[in-house]
Amino acid sequence: MTEPVMLQGEAGGQPFSRVLIGTDFSAAADHALAVARQRFAGALRRLVHVTDARVTAAPDLMGGVTPVALDPSLLHTLEHESRNRLERLASPDEETELLVGDPVTGILDAAARWGAELIVVGTHSKGVLEHFFLGSSAEKLVARSPVPVLTVRLNGEAK
Repeated sequence: MTEPVMLQGEAGGQPFSRVLIGTDFSAAADHALAVARQRFAGALRRLVHVTDARVTAAPDLMGGVTPVALDPSLLHTLEHESRNRLERLASPDEETELLVGDPVTGILDAAARWGAELIVVGTHSKGVLEHFFLGSSAEKLVARSPVPVLTVRLNGEAK
């Protein structure tokens, strides 16, 4: 059995005061947001969503992506809908930020600009092939982040 861990910031053992929560509007992300609100109620919280620019690209044979010529209004429509969803999701005391690009890089850049002391994200169960080709955004955040990352698994998902 594991023991609960008290998460604290670096400065004198004080709780984290600036918590960035990454969201993709999934059930796992909603759960991570609820956990962040409960555990870090006194912290400044910023919700960040990165509209994945890869929706306008197709995988190539070399393992990368190739831009495709889609109607430019597609990305605009996605951004508009994401902005609306982010505004509905945020509490009045929470800040929001909407970006376009790679989700991992966007969250890390937003955290650095804002001075986040902790990043909170939900984790998803993915199929083996999807994980092999795309990897896990949460894993990439943990590997690349200079600040702690709290990953929150939605109850009932396989480990």
